[in-house]
Amino acid sequence: MIRKWKEVQPAVKQETKKVALSTAVGVVLMWAVYAVLHAVMPDRVPLDYTVFLGGIGGGAVAVFNFLWMGLTVQKVVAASKEDEARIWMKASYSQRMLFQMLWVIAAIAAPCFHFVAGILPLLFPSAGIKILGIFKK
Repeated sequence: MIRKWKEVQPAVKQETKKVALSTAVGVVLMWAVYAVLHAVMPDRVPLDYTVFLGGIGGGAVAVFNFLWMGLTVQKVVAASKEDEARIWMKASYSQRMLFQMLWVIAAIAAPCFHFVAGILPLLFPSAGIKILGIFKK
């Protein structure tokens, strides 16, 4: 699945770096909100290793999912047959959603992750793309 970084198209690299940066910023902001909420409601909002592991895991899954999508698009663009390309896109989408759902289950079930901190970063790439798009215009 993961190719050598040299074989990845420059556009995929550039956009993945943007998504990784915006996701990292989102995770750090999420931790800051957790810190404030923990200061106000220490009994209800934790600020321990589970929050940090959840953020790191969720952020990594989100960025990897975006990279996977970019590599699939790169492969589809290079495909010679439209039907074959369509099958690759559908399969990739299903596999990426399954991968994210497995992460969500792990974030909820495993006691080493705070479930909200693990799931919330999955939304950061989309939010980051939209925010960057607003500032570009």
